[in-house]
Amino acid sequence: MQVELPDGSKKDVPDNATVADVAASIGKRLAKDAIAGKVNGRVVDVYAKVPNGAKIEIVTPKSDAGLDTIRHSTAHLMAMAVQELFPGTQVTIGPVIENGFYYDFGTDRPFTDEDLRRIEEKMAEISKRDLPIRREEWSRDKAIETFDKLGEKYKVEIIKAIPGDETLSVYRQGEWFDLCRGPHVPSTGRLGAFKLTSVAGAYWRGDERNAMLQRIYGTAWSDAKELQEYLHRMEEARARDHRKLGKELDLVYFSHYAPAMPIFLPKGAIIYNELLDFVRSFYRRDGYQEVVTPLIWDTELFRVSGHYDNYKENMFFTEVEEREYAPKPMNCPGDIQIYAMERHSYRDLPIRLANFSRLHRYERSGVTHGLTRVRAFAQDDAHLFVTPEQIQPEIERELNLIKEMYDVFGFSDVKINLSTRPPKRIGTDAMWDAAESALEQALKKKGVPYQINAGDGAFYGPKLDFNVTDVIGRPWQLGTVQLDYGQPERFKLTYIGADNAEHRPVMIHRAILGSLERFIGIIIEHFAGAFPVWLAPVQAIVLPLSEKFVDYANQTAARLSQSGLRVEIDGSNEKLGAKIRDAQLKKIPYMLIVGEKEASAGTVSLRKRSGGDQGSISLDQFISEARERISSRSLTL
Repeated sequence: MQVELPDGSKKDVPDNATVADVAASIGKRLAKDAIAGKVNGRVVDVYAKVPNGAKIEIVTPKSDAGLDTIRHSTAHLMAMAVQELFPGTQVTIGPVIENGFYYDFGTDRPFTDEDLRRIEEKMAEISKRDLPIRREEWSRDKAIETFDKLGEKYKVEIIKAIPGDETLSVYRQGEWFDLCRGPHVPSTGRLGAFKLTSVAGAYWRGDERNAMLQRIYGTAWSDAKELQEYLHRMEEARARDHRKLGKELDLVYFSHYAPAMPIFLPKGAIIYNELLDFVRSFYRRDGYQEVVTPLIWDTELFRVSGHYDNYKENMFFTEVEEREYAPKPMNCPGDIQIYAMERHSYRDLPIRLANFSRLHRYERSGVTHGLTRVRAFAQDDAHLFVTPEQIQPEIERELNLIKEMYDVFGFSDVKINLSTRPPKRIGTDAMWDAAESALEQALKKKGVPYQINAGDGAFYGPKLDFNVTDVIGRPWQLGTVQLDYGQPERFKLTYIGADNAEHRPVMIHRAILGSLERFIGIIIEHFAGAFPVWLAPVQAIVLPLSEKFVDYANQTAARLSQSGLRVEIDGSNEKLGAKIRDAQLKKIPYMLIVGEKEASAGTVSLRKRSGGDQGSISLDQFISEARERISSRSLTL
């Protein structure tokens, strides 16, 4: 029989050939590297038989499919190790996640760090046994009876919840086995580059009414080098954690009276307002009009907009005088009210409304995370009301603006997803067809690459999602451009066209930085708290060598402040070395040391956060250079 290879060529293979046989027929090296295969696009085990005429791709460890297979198999390796070490522990589910895997276990006692070390050692031992990993087909009755005898009540519950009556797949390695769809690597000996990273509590099926399980997280890679590189990135990420730095740098505070609703302290508020000024500078240039709309609306507004039926689970509610109200989760319904106030001509469009009003969304306490997942926030939100003919130029304008703004923060690696219609949505299929086509045409005209993210659009329209990569290689979703035919239809918005007839405008929703709270969390980690000088809460600190030079330090600070710089003085009795270390811990860009020589000459001795002593410089020259860095929003000092 014949199979088709990825390059389109045909290859003769024996009847009943497996993926492994196909790999061997191509070459010994490929046969050795093969850990799975793709048959007509579906990932399968290497010993799975291939049908005549199938398209075959050999999966190797460094591919995305290969890494997923390795991580899935390493989860099984971990589960086997746990049950060998701690008899009576029940296994539940063990999926692959980004960069790793986890498994949830039913056990009477929590796992400790020492337990994780022992489990890792046992995993290494099992790997050396090089046990074959093979798929078996079981009837539902056999699976229930077998796992029930083992006391695996969670596994029995899983089996009973599987619809249909088809046979179930079980994977066995040695005497250990588990219910699983697969695929898996051929043997435990193919696994070795792994690390267990943490343990946490997790409710069975994510429901707090159910039993608490123990979840062990781990990571696995194709080789030891990739594992070490990942662990180094994770160590760097821990050092950059915005929750840690936000507290150390006096930027943000969380009160138990307002869970997941950040309080920006004076230094954090400086960053917040600098970002607002940054965005507003583009708004002034590009013809946006800023508006402010109410925080709380009668829920009838959200019934018309579609939020009540499609987004209710993410909203807060209250009742006043027997009327139901809700803090707004989005600005669009309020901005629509502004558009609807008066009649518009096609000559008035596009109308670009910008809105920084605060938003509130209900997030479960288990998913909130510092600044990056909060319940109260503001966005650099804008809503554009356009004619159908204006859609393409306005989207292109937004694409240019997004690139321009991201470049300022060093986010040069930007990936775009086109997220299409979700199952739960408003509007007709024709509206969605037009909106999805318009977004795709804009991307193609611009010549930028993109990926389709099927089913992940907003309930009112498809969207472009913009993902950036930070300095340690982590992706973050930031901006969005959304095209909405549905809400203008529901609110009966109109404009008078050139033909003197009424027409329906189209809405473009867009945010570039996104939630300011989340963006600040991201850039704290991106810059490791060492912000560019234009964003730094304190841009310069004056360090007098002793109390004799405090007067000159005050004069210097006054000059800097009058020139628009944010400045502090360290007038403590600490030695200079201690003052410098403290300023470095505070991530202050410039340290100006003043002593007898500087006071006599009217100069300062400059140290930069990024380097050592820069030598003596006149105050005027320093101010000029610092202001140039600030006005240009330079990333360097």
